[in-house]
Amino acid sequence: MDFMELKKIITPFHLDVLKEIGNIGAGNAATALSVLVGKNIDMKVPSVRIVTFDEMLEMAGGHDKIVTAVFLRVEGDASGSMFFILPIEQATKYVQILTGDLSFSFKKPPYSEIGLSAMQEMGNILSGSYLSSLSDFTGLDLYPSVPSISIDMADAIISYGLLELSQSQDYAIVIDTALDDENKNTDGVNGHFFLLPDPNSFSVLFNTLGVELND
Repeated sequence: MDFMELKKIITPFHLDVLKEIGNIGAGNAATALSVLVGKNIDMKVPSVRIVTFDEMLEMAGGHDKIVTAVFLRVEGDASGSMFFILPIEQATKYVQILTGDLSFSFKKPPYSEIGLSAMQEMGNILSGSYLSSLSDFTGLDLYPSVPSISIDMADAIISYGLLELSQSQDYAIVIDTALDDENKNTDGVNGHFFLLPDPNSFSVLFNTLGVELND
């Protein structure tokens, strides 16, 4: 099924359902992060969309934009890949919010272990919370692998993450993610969470939402 056919079948209602699932997961993740750092963290999902791989790359910052990304595999009833991608400036803000260290920066190496650990722990918490919410709603058994962190060009990160897969789909689910702290000390962090179901998993996932897809 091509992208235009998919967009005709998946309605705004289905995307609203995915958005609500995302917000429940984001709320659980915010609670876990708040306990971790000892202050209130607010996290929400403003929108969910279906995009092409080219649009995904553009949203991630373009082919030659250096970004910070957390990558992991989704295993279980609907396997796939997940990326949480932040521009360098946004990733720096994220670590500053979580650690309280306003001098931290991802702009040039070497990067502190605290900063890298904060990004990886975010990947653990956010992916676990989102997949748990998705599992609760769909009844699918989903669980994340241990996340890895990369700082590189967006297309290099995504290509490497998908290298071992024979991806025949040309689209992904993008879950916008906004994060802020209780003191509003920064302008907040806005990143993109990309969910790329494996070819056979896309229809499995959407069938649980009442969308019949023909492979």
